[in-house]
Amino acid sequence: MAFAQMLGGTRHVFPDLRTLLAKATPTRSGDSLAGLAADSAAERVAAQRALADLPLAHFLDEAVIPYEADEVTRLILDTHDAGAFGPVRHLTVGGFRDWLLGPADSSALAALRPGLMPEMAAAVSKIMRLQDLVAVAAKCQVTTRFRNTIGLPGTLSVRLQPNDPVDDPHGVAAQVLDGLLLGAGDACLGVNPATDHVDSVCRLLDLLDQVRDRYAIPTQSCVLSHVTTTMAAMARGAPVDLVFQSVAGTEAANRGFGINLALLREAREAAVALGRAPAGGNVMYFETGQGSALSADAHHGVDQQTLEARAHAVARAFDPLLTNSVVGFIGPEYLFDGKQIIRAGLEDHFCGKLLGLPMGVDVCYTNHAEADQDDMDALLTLLGVAGVTYVMGVAGADDVMLAYQSTSFHDGLYARRALGRAPAPEFAAWMERMGIAPLDPEAPALPPRLSPALIGLG
Repeated sequence: MAFAQMLGGTRHVFPDLRTLLAKATPTRSGDSLAGLAADSAAERVAAQRALADLPLAHFLDEAVIPYEADEVTRLILDTHDAGAFGPVRHLTVGGFRDWLLGPADSSALAALRPGLMPEMAAAVSKIMRLQDLVAVAAKCQVTTRFRNTIGLPGTLSVRLQPNDPVDDPHGVAAQVLDGLLLGAGDACLGVNPATDHVDSVCRLLDLLDQVRDRYAIPTQSCVLSHVTTTMAAMARGAPVDLVFQSVAGTEAANRGFGINLALLREAREAAVALGRAPAGGNVMYFETGQGSALSADAHHGVDQQTLEARAHAVARAFDPLLTNSVVGFIGPEYLFDGKQIIRAGLEDHFCGKLLGLPMGVDVCYTNHAEADQDDMDALLTLLGVAGVTYVMGVAGADDVMLAYQSTSFHDGLYARRALGRAPAPEFAAWMERMGIAPLDPEAPALPPRLSPALIGLG
């Protein structure tokens, strides 16, 4: 179906939904690289106006990737809840934006989730300002549980990311100690391994579990190896809390990651069977990022932000404890500068929360992007106002293993203090018991009870 819009005496025609979504997307380098972006600001505005007039129900009739060609499309359409969609079925994309900014409250947004397709979330985000993305995301309430409770109102969690270039247990343990003393770690203790070998992964899992168990820390650990490596570690009896995997918005891109939906289901079932999650089934951890499908030449001509929302639909199907967009990690070929990274981070957070994910963001950039830490401060603060579930805590904000810039333990402290946020309640109570920080920020600090001998673990 073609879409047309008159603007300034010029008639702009968009041959299909896929093209309309791409042309309506705010500027980013990845879509330009793929030849999908609007040719001018006028064409972009025309596409956004046409998109605003599009009935939401149209997304049920025209798939951006054919049903028969893609298992992600099949997942999206086969799990769509028509009853949940009912309250907004009569709206256009523009009317949906007005509803989100107006009468929709947290209960209405939660009820809508099973009826909301990711392409609908992506579409409405394309006609929103940054303040709109922040305002609506702040109304979305998504709570998950493992050994603590993540996503409660008034909280901001931090994933403690103690990466080491050679997986040295002493280096990992030292960073864990540093992060814990600065209040990081309630989202999880999560290490990106330098090598995806099962022996190394098992050593790191044992180390993190020793730390957690020795100090009775109410959190969960994760080594972010490939899902098949984690499954091999489980088969060896390793202490696996969370199963990690990067996911994308097309079957072909996920195939490039070495996964499919059936494999993810198998991994989740294996993790649940371990019985390590006291609260039940929130045992998965997913990461996404705009540009992943394009970088694998698996985008099917769909813009990168729409595909990012489809990746969120993949994650949603597995009831994860944590999901985050590694927003600036893929590089300037996909998000060129700080302005594009800030916009993308707020889009990703908005779409993820709207779809029902416990959405975090790795506020980050690579050193060859036109961005700096001031841009990240701005994005971190905007995400905090938007109610982001968690951010990263990296020693010095400089990940020496993955070679990119993220947020530090001190950045997490800043966001909590500036915005009046607390850690997960169980973790906050543990911090007080350990003398790391009082629950009352005006009370005198107590001497920490964490032993420096922690560094000798492993």
